Amino acid sequence: MKIFDEIESEVQSYARSFPRVFNRAKGEYLYSEDGTEYLDFLAGAGTLNYGHNNDLFKEKLLAYIESDGITHGLDLHTKAKGEFLETFNEKILKPRDLDYVVQFTGPTGTNAVEAALKLARNITGRENIIAFTNGFHGVSLGALAATGNSHHRGAAGVSLNGVSRVPYDGYLGENIDTTAYLEKLLMDSSSGIDTPAAVIVETVQGEGGINAASFDWLRNLSAVCKKHEILLIVDDIQAGCGRTGSYFSFEEAGIKPDIVTLSKSLSGYGLPFAVVLIRPEIDLWKPGEHNGTFRGNNFAFVTAKAAIDHYWSDNTFADSVKRKGNYISQRLNSIVAEYGEGNFSTRGRGMFQGINCVNGELASKITRIAFQQGVMIETSGADDQVIKFLCPLTISDENLKRGIDIVESAVKAVCAIESEMPEDNCYFDDVYHEVG
Repeated sequence: MKIFDEIESEVQSYARSFPRVFNRAKGEYLYSEDGTEYLDFLAGAGTLNYGHNNDLFKEKLLAYIESDGITHGLDLHTKAKGEFLETFNEKILKPRDLDYVVQFTGPTGTNAVEAALKLARNITGRENIIAFTNGFHGVSLGALAATGNSHHRGAAGVSLNGVSRVPYDGYLGENIDTTAYLEKLLMDSSSGIDTPAAVIVETVQGEGGINAASFDWLRNLSAVCKKHEILLIVDDIQAGCGRTGSYFSFEEAGIKPDIVTLSKSLSGYGLPFAVVLIRPEIDLWKPGEHNGTFRGNNFAFVTAKAAIDHYWSDNTFADSVKRKGNYISQRLNSIVAEYGEGNFSTRGRGMFQGINCVNGELASKITRIAFQQGVMIETSGADDQVIKFLCPLTISDENLKRGIDIVESAVKAVCAIESEMPEDNCYFDDVYHEVG
């Protein structure tokens, strides 16, 4: 459609990688207007953990709409909100021995991060926040200050203050515990690092390149925060809601953050929805102190409850995610072994994994060919060098295998042509023009 070129802003990004007009989606499939079927290994950047148009959620949502259920209600008490809170408390929080109150923020992940940082600063009376290299927390100014990516930071137009950055797990090498470095900074009054209000961390850095922190590192980080009376914020916006094999990505590390941010797949249906989970004793907000017109999405309450009821009432779904995650690990390790550890390596956890390529150009060639062959898959990392496997958690075993097979065939094609034509990869120019 010409209309996209005529009046849509140049800020669009995913449409450049996947230049088709899509008009239908179901499960792990997206369909373009011409009827072409694509396996979706993008899944709304982690928003569609349960697939497109999940029938279990759609039935509940349509019934709610048909009964004239509340659509917009500010932060009023509604039946839909109450039922979501009861289900979330009984089936998610209590079984994990987690005691949190729930703050409904604006509908996006960056809204939740802004609220979490603001609360931490208000509670402690301190300004500084510790964030990590390659972290991504959103692109509104407060969250952007905690984000490492220079591409996003450069668009701010103002100074981004109030954050000190330290190395993430593995950033300085496998054998260096960077929490010890953080501890040293906090102990040294001449380190130049102001005592922070909070530390914000992703247990698996999604946009930063699928960097997964070890459980030991997360436990050490939690201990440092407790020792220095610093609040620990876990940004579970992309890694949460089952992506790593447990509902919260920090569960297996055995830590209990002071504050947790959730969004993306929280609604289960792709509906905008975000919350901040707060230890009750630090819920010191004054009424209306942090507000917004769209605090809570009643449609999303309905589908979020349905998602928890169906997938999180026992361990069956979590076990299936772990099983599929193990399969992904085996396949990606096999691809790396087959096509050269010098060019590729694996990273990630659960169904949140990636292939780290030697550079972004190589990763881009692979994902372009994969798209031509019917798989939508994106890249991440500082140089877009990581091929990011983010398919729905509900994907069938058959389609999981088929999708990885297609990516592997793309890797094979790129490696073969790179070895034959290192200087003039005209084939890829042809692919680019055909896809783009």
